[in-house]
Amino acid sequence: MTQLIERIEGHTAILTISNSPANTWTQQGLYNLRNKILELDADPEIYALVLTGEGDKFFSAGADLKLFADGDKGNAATMAMAFGEAFETLSAFRGVSIAAINGYAMGGGLEVALACDIRIAETQAQMALPEATVGLLPCAGGTQNLTALVGEGWAKRMILCGERIKADKAERIGLVEEVVDTGLALETAIELAAKVASQSPSSVAVCKQLIQAGRAMPRTQALPLERELFIGLFDTEDQAEGVNAFLEKRKPQWKNC
Repeated sequence: MTQLIERIEGHTAILTISNSPANTWTQQGLYNLRNKILELDADPEIYALVLTGEGDKFFSAGADLKLFADGDKGNAATMAMAFGEAFETLSAFRGVSIAAINGYAMGGGLEVALACDIRIAETQAQMALPEATVGLLPCAGGTQNLTALVGEGWAKRMILCGERIKADKAERIGLVEEVVDTGLALETAIELAAKVASQSPSSVAVCKQLIQAGRAMPRTQALPLERELFIGLFDTEDQAEGVNAFLEKRKPQWKNC
């Protein structure tokens, strides 16, 4: 079964996907991820989370194809729902989520990285959505999230042509935000996550909401919503604390409320 190894550093939760040898996802592992993110979302002391894979070869190879070998549609529906619930919960996490891609990210392994806000890949990492190669499709947000990041053309190359992307090309096409040397993805992700602590958690939450709403919401709706949520921040303690801390030349003490 897929396990999630957790540790906390400051205001950052670090989750490591563990299921040797390729950190594949099981149904219970997906439920555990969903539940863990809901738990972190409810913890006002957690501002960011970092997700990585155990070992030095795989971030995650996605689902174990043995789960689908019998062609059972009921099992397929259960797994599809588990993937969707877990990764959509990750996308909706109020803080900043960062994928530290330390090896192969394939299928559902890439989809969980796509559900994160930011992706940092090590130079040896490779990424693919190869589901069509085995008569399936990326059902955990892959068709939508990949297209939003890299555009329709590259999404079609990766999904319809089964093209595998190395880290340097992934950075060029916007699939990942940064490429680092082998062994440095987790460290780099944690350093980036630590910067979130200087931001107001309530501001981060609504900014993230607006950025992601732009994928589907017309600008004529998004721009008024932006102003509405700006005004709404004046109902939070963070707004007064942030402005006064700046004027008083001190570090703000966020209350996330």
